[in-house]
Amino acid sequence: MVPFSYTSVADPQAAVRRTSEGHGVEFIAGGTDMLQLLQEGVRAPLELVDINGIGFDDVSVAVDGVRIGAMARLADVADHPVIRERFPVVAEALHESASPQVRNMATVGGNLLQRTRCLYFRDVATPCNKRVPGSGCPAIEGQNRINAVLGGSPDCIAAYPGDLAVALIAADAELMVVGPKGERTVLVEKLHRQPGSTPHVEAVLEPGDLITAIWIPIAAGGRLSHYLRVRDRATFEWALASAAVSLGFEGTRVLEARVAAGGVGTTPWRLRAVEELLVGRDLDRALAHEAGERAADGARGYGGNDFKIPLLKKTVTRALMRVGGISPGEPA
Repeated sequence: MVPFSYTSVADPQAAVRRTSEGHGVEFIAGGTDMLQLLQEGVRAPLELVDINGIGFDDVSVAVDGVRIGAMARLADVADHPVIRERFPVVAEALHESASPQVRNMATVGGNLLQRTRCLYFRDVATPCNKRVPGSGCPAIEGQNRINAVLGGSPDCIAAYPGDLAVALIAADAELMVVGPKGERTVLVEKLHRQPGSTPHVEAVLEPGDLITAIWIPIAAGGRLSHYLRVRDRATFEWALASAAVSLGFEGTRVLEARVAAGGVGTTPWRLRAVEELLVGRDLDRALAHEAGERAADGARGYGGNDFKIPLLKKTVTRALMRVGGISPGEPA
């Protein structure tokens, strides 16, 4: 671990000023991902700015939506009665994340910005365009079982590993951000950038930008939703594929649809082709399977991760059936 300086701040403006003043200054909150990256030598900041004292750690309910402070811990948000009742897709995604110990430490803002689990990114002895721009992407022809099948480029196929962002896309959530240029909002769907030729630029945030809250509109709470995660083992394992489904119904007919996938894309991946297929139709077993097939539109495997393409289709199909109350064995 490379030596660094440490500063603690008590208000967001101080945090913004500190991190926008110079290169190599970064925020730290829960630190569950940052500490691993420091230990592995993946990140070597000159200074860490501790933002645990700035507040923004509550969940507040208004008539038009719910505001989740970016410093709120995953466990607290997952267990909040309004989140569990009105936005089950979010609560389920949080309960599926990491381990109880990590959920008690990690913040929702930090969780959205966690780094990929790609083996080459985490191993400083190997090339990685995301870690060292221009050094190459050995995952394309190497060990790529956990890597992305959607959104990859010749420079990077690292998968985004998180669950919460996927669920928030299905809930039409947006972020409140404060930075050197003032305050603004960013849709969660627009937060992460596909790698293209600059895989080291992972988000639309600029130096000094600080996420202060997540806003979920109350309209999303009127839809039925579910988060389904498929992984190698039952606990403390990253998703091989996941699906967040949020549907508004009139009887069995789908009026609104939000569907996103995780574990398979270079970013949390919204499945618009699936949404368009569902809207205006009665959700039954046949439609769920048809929609599941569309989930992999544009997907490409690289050998070790080829299995993710049929897995994604089946995951989306199962999640749709769950929301629609359809038994997997029910005839079409």
